[in-house]
Amino acid sequence: MSATVNGSISIGRPVEEVFDFVADQRNEPTYNPRMRSVEKTTPGPIGAGTLWQVETTSGRRTMSFELEVTEYARPRRLGSRTRMATAEITGALTFTPETNGTRMSWHWEFKPKGLMKLATPLFAAVGRRQERRIWSSLKAHLEAANKP
Repeated sequence: MSATVNGSISIGRPVEEVFDFVADQRNEPTYNPRMRSVEKTTPGPIGAGTLWQVETTSGRRTMSFELEVTEYARPRRLGSRTRMATAEITGALTFTPETNGTRMSWHWEFKPKGLMKLATPLFAAVGRRQERRIWSSLKAHLEAANKP
């Protein structure tokens, strides 16, 4: 059993800037308060095959997981696979130029493991809210960085 989470947001910054900022996972703690730490564990520039070790919080729990860049087509598409003890998440972000900035869209497939499969509908609902909150915070961060 799996669940899909989709959405999009308009960000008032150029597409290359949004892509580059999001592609470097080390930036995520600046706009995602649940993100505790991110470490790039592979050498070289960011691209397909780059691995990140991530530590995040959920309530009072701390979770560690690996995130792999599966697709890197700058500045249009960034695919990833997240491997957690409770689920695997695959999908991509797409970046489309707009008149006043960038339309960033997301498409994720959540595949819960073990007993988490029973909570798939809840997992999807929480995932939708979290994604909207994270990307709205990214939008606010990037747009504020451009104000005098």
